[in-house]
Amino acid sequence: MEHELYIKEMRRGVYLLDEGHEATGFLVVGDEKACVIDTMNGWNDICAAVRKLTDKPLILVNTHGHPDHILGNIYFDKEVECAFIEPRDRALAEDFFVQIPEVETMCRESGHRVPPFGDIREGDVIDLGGRTLEVYRLAGHTDGELLLLLPEERILFTGDGINHHLWLQLDGVPPMTEVLTELDRVMFLEERADVILHGHARDFDDISLMRCLRNGIAELCDGRTESDRPYHWFGGTDMQHEFSCEDGKHYQQDDHVICYRKERLPR
Repeated sequence: MEHELYIKEMRRGVYLLDEGHEATGFLVVGDEKACVIDTMNGWNDICAAVRKLTDKPLILVNTHGHPDHILGNIYFDKEVECAFIEPRDRALAEDFFVQIPEVETMCRESGHRVPPFGDIREGDVIDLGGRTLEVYRLAGHTDGELLLLLPEERILFTGDGINHHLWLQLDGVPPMTEVLTELDRVMFLEERADVILHGHARDFDDISLMRCLRNGIAELCDGRTESDRPYHWFGGTDMQHEFSCEDGKHYQQDDHVICYRKERLPR
């Protein structure tokens, strides 16, 4: 079925929610509360699906403000007071709820409404009882992109900030040297996690994906673009740079690409 929701328990009480292989959210269940990380495109009642897995009080966090990570928020209006998002992405997310006409239809047909956003920042810790989620910011894909570390399981949830197909060609992305600086700032997390679950995952990726992506961005900053090819997407044509991952490590896919605009490279 198109847009079917696939649910997979990755570890005890840690669930991957895959909406039609288009976007991924997660549920982390603690002893006292549970946290939903991203709600995808809203094609399914994610809250109803979550409620089949846990009856604990819910906390909702959006890793960033793009529609394929926030539109399912509407189904949580009766379960949460707000959806937490980094303040720098709040306006971006609110604008998408206004700009996408299907949202009004979804709300009307489902009887739900868009819950308000609340602020969450780097340094915050979400206590679920026996499990915690530590909040870090990684500006790049969006200015307020969040990483969430589950130290008890050594899992790093990375939204779209760290993945196999990183979009840095979007409006608002900083120069490539600034993206590299931001990644270097949070590279200590590779010592605190073993695996990554990103916003379009179907399985775990080894934590080394983080350093491999960092090295790919460093190649761009060094001008190593001789093999780069055009990248055609709905916003136009930009460039794509392939980066390598390590042999002998587990990755969910074999292609690894950074999409970018030429004018953001050092001159």
